[in-house]
Amino acid sequence: MSRLIFFLQEAIRALRRNAAPSLAAIITTVVTVVLLGVLIPIFQTAQAKSDQVRGELNFQVALYADATHAEIVSLEKELKAIPHVDSVELITKSQALKELKETLGADKSKELTSQLNENPLPASFKIIPDDAANLAGIRAAIIPTGPNGKPQPISSIIDKIFDRQDESSKIAQVTSALKIVLTVITVLLILASLMLVSNTIRLSIYTRRREVEVMRLVGATRWFIRWPFMIEGVVVGFTGGLVAILILWLGKITIVDPLSNTFSFLAAQNNSTLNFPAMIAILFAAAVLVSTIGSGVTLRRFLKV
Repeated sequence: MSRLIFFLQEAIRALRRNAAPSLAAIITTVVTVVLLGVLIPIFQTAQAKSDQVRGELNFQVALYADATHAEIVSLEKELKAIPHVDSVELITKSQALKELKETLGADKSKELTSQLNENPLPASFKIIPDDAANLAGIRAAIIPTGPNGKPQPISSIIDKIFDRQDESSKIAQVTSALKIVLTVITVLLILASLMLVSNTIRLSIYTRRREVEVMRLVGATRWFIRWPFMIEGVVVGFTGGLVAILILWLGKITIVDPLSNTFSFLAAQNNSTLNFPAMIAILFAAAVLVSTIGSGVTLRRFLKV
């Protein structure tokens, strides 16, 4: 216990004596943790929104007006049996007209429907896939290629398919590219952060290399020399992580939370798998761990006397 107190006193004394490098290490830790604390929610929010958009992609199978109830029930069973179909919903003619009115708005829908003697919209099945990437496969299963080499529906009551194939492909491409870009940025930022913290700690130790060499020459063991530096790393990581967490917390309560009610993109981060307290705990532990390990590893080259 007395030795631990001695190491702690030595670490605090060294931090005071080398204020400039120590302050640089703390600032580097603060900047790194803040950047990661901002990027991780952005990554999670973008992931959640892209999954939401992909989950809303679907297409509709329009039916002929003379389709009987038995034929509709039979087709519904066939559609549900197709692989990767998550759900099948029957939309009647009246429901289709109601949705159209809601989409157009009160004024435009009134102007449009006033000129109609009957409902021209067909009944249809709304097909929702388990993943947007399977839309093309499901479509091909509903209208496969017949013996004559032409597309032939699996049921005679199928009129045509209403879909947004081009739009679906573009959304799928954009969301996939977004995942890749954000993943690459996150990895690069983590690597850059580790290198930056390590170099800052190395600079701090380099200014005291003579002290380390003298201690080795008078017979001090490697761990006796290393412990004060590692405790310095703990102090640097703890202080930098604490300041960064305070900045992130203030940013959350003053910027993110008030705007979440206005912008759905910001509100999506509340439903992310990694909530704010968990992210803060991970970042704080990482800041302390990286600084401590960086101090111990960087010191190795100066212990070779």
